[in-house]
Amino acid sequence: MILVYTEHNEGQFSKKTLEALSYAKAMSDKVVALAINAADVTVLQTYGADKILSVSSDQLRDFSVKHYVALLLQAAEKEQATTILLPSSANTRYLAPVLAVKWGAAYLSNVSSLPKDGKVQKVVFSSKAIAWLPLEQKQVITLAGNATEIKQAPVQAEVEAFTPVLSEDTIKVVGTEKFTNKVSIDDASIVVSGGRGMQTPDNWHIVEDLADALGAATACTKPVSDMGWRPHSEHIGQTGKPLSCDLYIALGVSGAIQHIAGVNASKVKVVINSDPEAPFFKAADYGIVGDLFEVVPRLTEKIKQLHS
Repeated sequence: MILVYTEHNEGQFSKKTLEALSYAKAMSDKVVALAINAADVTVLQTYGADKILSVSSDQLRDFSVKHYVALLLQAAEKEQATTILLPSSANTRYLAPVLAVKWGAAYLSNVSSLPKDGKVQKVVFSSKAIAWLPLEQKQVITLAGNATEIKQAPVQAEVEAFTPVLSEDTIKVVGTEKFTNKVSIDDASIVVSGGRGMQTPDNWHIVEDLADALGAATACTKPVSDMGWRPHSEHIGQTGKPLSCDLYIALGVSGAIQHIAGVNASKVKVVINSDPEAPFFKAADYGIVGDLFEVVPRLTEKIKQLHS
């Protein structure tokens, strides 16, 4: 039996959550979804959840590794799960390894294929190679983004209220940062990012205009978020959010090693930069050497014309 940890933003379950459910359904006939403080969980049965554990708890309003691990361990014991599957996200990067240790299970991270001959594959060395990992009798799996196709598999799910036993929290949450993107980076198939080549935050509308024309999410490099031009929630790369989208467009991004490593799993990478020696050109599928302040507005206008 597979227990799937789900994530949602204001009631909207993430694309990666639906990918995880589709993956779980392809692996097993018995899939249990765990939903935390979600008003409506019925959509989960559309993607193969035979049973839904619906948790409502004020202690789980803010993400806490301690509390979320306790919740998942109790849910796994209750349902006699042999696999806990988590979508790839900023939170699960911290949650999954701790969960595996506490559960005494194998940890298979960033899995990118369905099982074949008792093994699954994952990308390694910053997406430069593929490794095959054996499935174990008990395991925690995190699924790479865009690794599997979302498929509807409607069932009539049993919805059960589940109340975990949680200890009192000694950590006080003083604030949270909300996404301002029209499209979430986690769910986006196209991402447009900007680096220091944007020169000032006043020029960020160029990034946003192209993203709007493409229906894409906006993102930024670490220096940009460190300077306060953009919120840290938009920082992508090895030291920020790892990216695995269908199309990634980098504007004025030179391509530090950490940034390239964090976005290398994206299927198609396009770089627009005035410096022909920018390291990112070596990792890009397509590149334009030119002044982004001239190139990008013209590109945006052409895309708008195609959509009109």
